Amino acid sequence: MELHNLQPAVGSNKKKRRIGRGPGSGKGGTSTRGHKGAKSRSGYKQKVGFEGGQMPLQRRLPKFGFKNINRVDYKAINISVLEALAQKNNLDKITVADLVQAGLVRKRQLVKILGVGTLTRKLDVEANAFSKKAEEAITSAGGSITKA
Repeated sequence: MELHNLQPAVGSNKKKRRIGRGPGSGKGGTSTRGHKGAKSRSGYKQKVGFEGGQMPLQRRLPKFGFKNINRVDYKAINISVLEALAQKNNLDKITVADLVQAGLVRKRQLVKILGVGTLTRKLDVEANAFSKKAEEAITSAGGSITKA
């Protein structure tokens, strides 16, 4: 085998279809685009969501919902989680910084303590907000709450 007798594999090369080159080609006249209409013309581009003039889906469906721009978003932490954290690290006081260090909340997140679970030890808890049940549970165990 030498360079002058190299050729592509059989069937790998196809001739390009030449459109719009007269009736003898079989692809003259309308050039495979059918008759008339926007799709047959150059520069045609269909808009996203266009349904042929029918009312598009995104306009048929009702709009709903409301986003309150004044919403304050808290990261919820249960007192059972505080109990586990205090036992693991032998803490008497839990602050937001402790929760960040433990990986439970992010740096700038607001923290709300919820009353799910039981508290067996005295804890001084500092957070941005507390539920009534959590406040009762912490104070009844002998601890105190501080709103940051």
